[in-house]
Amino acid sequence: MVLTPALYLPTSTSNGTEIVVFLAILAFILTFSEYNSAFPSFIEFRDAPPVNRLRFVGLMSMVTFLTLICKNAYAPSELTGWFYSFGLMAANVLDFPYSPVRLVVLILPADAGQSLVELVRISASIAYVAALVTIASFAYAVKQRGWPTGNGAFNVWTNLPLFDPTKGGDVVTRLQRDGRLNIAIGALLPFLIPALIKLMAAFATPIALSNPQTLIWTLCAWAFLPTSMIMRGIATLRIAGLIVEKRRAYSTTESTQIA
Repeated sequence: MVLTPALYLPTSTSNGTEIVVFLAILAFILTFSEYNSAFPSFIEFRDAPPVNRLRFVGLMSMVTFLTLICKNAYAPSELTGWFYSFGLMAANVLDFPYSPVRLVVLILPADAGQSLVELVRISASIAYVAALVTIASFAYAVKQRGWPTGNGAFNVWTNLPLFDPTKGGDVVTRLQRDGRLNIAIGALLPFLIPALIKLMAAFATPIALSNPQTLIWTLCAWAFLPTSMIMRGIATLRIAGLIVEKRRAYSTTESTQIA
């Protein structure tokens, strides 16, 4: 996944490919060591599929689709043309005043060429669609498939290694607060990230979205980070709901035994 843009698109520097290969190896080592360790470190829901599977598929889809769209400008083919056309249709729907896609387009400098504006507009729309589909898929798994009950008992320590259930306050209240906060921040980030990038451009070198690889990874981060946070929020609220159900069932059983 990490290598896809570098393999199919031109690199901006002579050592660009080497850097990407190093990052790909690093990502592989971190993921492999996490999933083969008996003790969790930082990756959440590692034993509660399909959370991380959907995250990976969502990010992989964004990277692949944006790579094909950007490649259409260098080596057009029937496949790249199809994705470009689909992106154009998505852009016509999602690009309206104050929408996240429009805010991404406004990051570009005033003298940006029309071809670059159109490429950013289409790429942002495709990334946003992939993000929405990923979130909807996980919501379906929670609502219709009963996640995570189909995977056996949910181990909080393994699947939420950064959450300390002994750290003050009721666990349900904390999980519900964290879940709602993650969903709220995730919903706002597609609007806030372009504004922050535009603000930072006044104090630092602006991001060169004319570079296809920079464009791909910037838009993937813009779309995937909110997606991941919203999915985490949905999952956390679901875990809180399961704890409430367990408490209610235990209370009912205890009352029945007393009676």
